[in-house]
Amino acid sequence: MIRHTVTFKLNHQHGSSEEQAFLNEARKLSSLPTVKKFECLKEIGKKNNFDFGLSMEFEDNSAYQAYNNHPTHVKFVQELWIPQVVDFIEIDYEL
Repeated sequence: MIRHTVTFKLNHQHGSSEEQAFLNEARKLSSLPTVKKFECLKEIGKKNNFDFGLSMEFEDNSAYQAYNNHPTHVKFVQELWIPQVVDFIEIDYEL
């Protein structure tokens, strides 16, 4: 089992419609075939500069790679993530 996490900061004003639109699009990743236990999270701690997180699980590395290469994920990264995320950290865990 793999847990894929990414914590990030957007280039939008907090509470803006652009911020909400991005998060709504990110939530759609939960519908991809190999994604399990998807969560879209709001950071509340003060120990970092990030605002949001995404967490999801995959049965194995093959399922994770299928997600990474899925056209919907690739489009999300190219059209939304790259232009709208100003900082992030990605951590993948083996469970």
